[in-house]
Amino acid sequence: MRNFGIILIVLGIAMIIIRGVSVPVEKNVVDLGPVKIDKKENKWIGWPTYAGAIVAVAGIALVFSNKKGTS
Repeated sequence: MRNFGIILIVLGIAMIIIRGVSVPVEKNVVDLGPVKIDKKENKWIGWPTYAGAIVAVAGIALVFSNKKGTS
């Protein structure tokens, strides 16, 4: 569980620093038999800053709860 906690801490810090990602999406605009026109757009997928903080705090809780059990 300690390793999973460390992964959550790193992921939470990354979520705080990087607030989202841009993903390219291809849309079909016109489809008339052999004629096909596509449009490429970037779709923004974002998350709130507090979500990263919650993930990091959960990771810290896992790391510290593991240390108490292995005294």
